[in-house]
Amino acid sequence: MKKLSPYLIIVLSFFTLILIGSLLLYLPISKIDRNGLSFIDAFFVSTSAVTITGLSPIANLSATLTIFGKIVLAILIQIGGLSIVTFSVFIMYLIGANIGISNRVLIKESFNENYLDGKVKLVIKIVIYTFILEFISFLVNLFIFMGEFEPAKAIGISAFHAISSFNNAGFDLLGSISLKAYSGNILLNINTAITIMLGGLGFIVINDIIEKRSLKRLSIHTKIVLKINLLLWTAGMLIFKFSEFNGEKFTWLESFFLSVTARTAGFTTINIASISSLTSLVLMILMFIGGSPASTAGGIKTTTFYTLTKGVTSFSRGKQVVTNNRLINEKSREKASLLLTTALILVIFASAGLIIFDKLSLENAFFEAISAFANVGLTKGITTTLSGGSKLLLTLLMFAGRVGPLTLLSIFNNKWYKREFHNIEYIEENIMIG
Repeated sequence: MKKLSPYLIIVLSFFTLILIGSLLLYLPISKIDRNGLSFIDAFFVSTSAVTITGLSPIANLSATLTIFGKIVLAILIQIGGLSIVTFSVFIMYLIGANIGISNRVLIKESFNENYLDGKVKLVIKIVIYTFILEFISFLVNLFIFMGEFEPAKAIGISAFHAISSFNNAGFDLLGSISLKAYSGNILLNINTAITIMLGGLGFIVINDIIEKRSLKRLSIHTKIVLKINLLLWTAGMLIFKFSEFNGEKFTWLESFFLSVTARTAGFTTINIASISSLTSLVLMILMFIGGSPASTAGGIKTTTFYTLTKGVTSFSRGKQVVTNNRLINEKSREKASLLLTTALILVIFASAGLIIFDKLSLENAFFEAISAFANVGLTKGITTTLSGGSKLLLTLLMFAGRVGPLTLLSIFNNKWYKREFHNIEYIEENIMIG
């Protein structure tokens, strides 16, 4: 009971990894040019990698980092995507160390689960699924890049791209404008999109699908996640198809890829700086919603969006908040509302800071802030031009988005291990709302 709360341990573990990554990336062995990466830029890139965001103050990381630096970046993305807790518990399992109740509590809180049962088995499955899916994606990438690069470089780019795609990180080693040079490569677009989708669905959903193998037997959580993801992918693709950028229409492939990658992956096959304001608005909405719980994606999550939407529609019809013949409890609705409120406050204050520090337009400030908070990595090309104050602001925002606003709030709860008993009953008060 005297130990640190699991919330504080999760926060400290992420911060420690970011700091170690910053120091490694700042070493001369990591940089092609000694002056090519300042410490604040190394700290920014490390934070972006651990939080699997993809924003970078360096236009072309491939031309800035050495092979050692790129390996460090890939490891940071991998550990950040799995989460330090998952990775640590898996290592403990491999070496035969005892995984006690405190570690199981950490796993439970890391995945925002309600029960301790079967958490070690879940961690093992998560790591196995991750490596299998990344290896399949690597083989497809290798088939594409072997004809363009020498074998060693092709292997490196293929592996890095597979890791970055599954972890929804958005980092690449292919140039300064992400995958723009491959906008017409159907195989690379489809492979990257599928890998992003699998990473963004969440490990619990993947495990449920593999074990149940039947749509009817799937858990309510899995059904909600699949339904909302399909809705957002389809709606985003259709809206983008009939939008425009730089005076031109999107192709179906570009529309599909952008709809998928907007949900916190951060890759792009177009120049985001040239999109219309309407397209920018839709992108920000998709980025803010993000992926699903216990996944490699960020945002407020699809289940939060679903719970809030259900609450609104049920209230308007004077009905209970019911889904799949189950009542969504009040605690879940409160958490969804709290998460939305905290996320909006963080994004608004960060946007204001960007406007103050770098005189950004309102649209660009909100776009950059949402991209950082939702761990997306899409940018209108302004990240490389930001001042030190804005970079620090975005690192804090990326950190808050990855760790989770509710986890950050929970570190102040020094009675996390106690069940709350109400010895005093207060008279209820109806507050005037609206």
